Amino acid sequence: MAWTDERVEELKKLWSEGLSASQIAKQLGGVTRNAVIGKVHRLGLSGRATPSRPARRTAKPSRPRTTTASTAPTPRPASRPSPSAPPAAPAPAPVEPAVLPSGEFATVLTLRDSMCKWPIGDPAQAEFRFCGRKTAGGNAYCEAHSSMAYQPSAKRRRRPGADAGAALDAIAATRRYNF
Repeated sequence: MAWTDERVEELKKLWSEGLSASQIAKQLGGVTRNAVIGKVHRLGLSGRATPSRPARRTAKPSRPRTTTASTAPTPRPASRPSPSAPPAAPAPAPVEPAVLPSGEFATVLTLRDSMCKWPIGDPAQAEFRFCGRKTAGGNAYCEAHSSMAYQPSAKRRRRPGADAGAALDAIAATRRYNF
């Protein structure tokens, strides 16, 4: 398909009206969306009059909550920890590496499936070794090192003020730039 002067003028007109590249390709016929995008780029067409998508609905600001004098706020339970002070986790006791029956410590060459693979020291130093203690049930680490390596995931909490509408608007804003 060759770009004739008439088809180029039609492309410019449709582009300025805000039609998408796919819509323009359908109206012109015989060209693909990518061909339209390429021609628009080569012609240096930029600004568009109106977007081809329907206008976004704007979110209404929520009304502030009012409390009446007859309802007093309920106090929070004292047993709940404050969000500014995270609960203190007990510090794990340092675990010394196990001595093998040969009198040496576990190295890369002496590690087995049932041995703890927790590295101790700097790998560039001669004193580097592994924990070597017994593991349970095919774990990579002994019980003490497993408690350090595998932390329980904190439950996700909704941030105050975050709502689904704001998240959808943010997603829509990023999609505006895609063809």
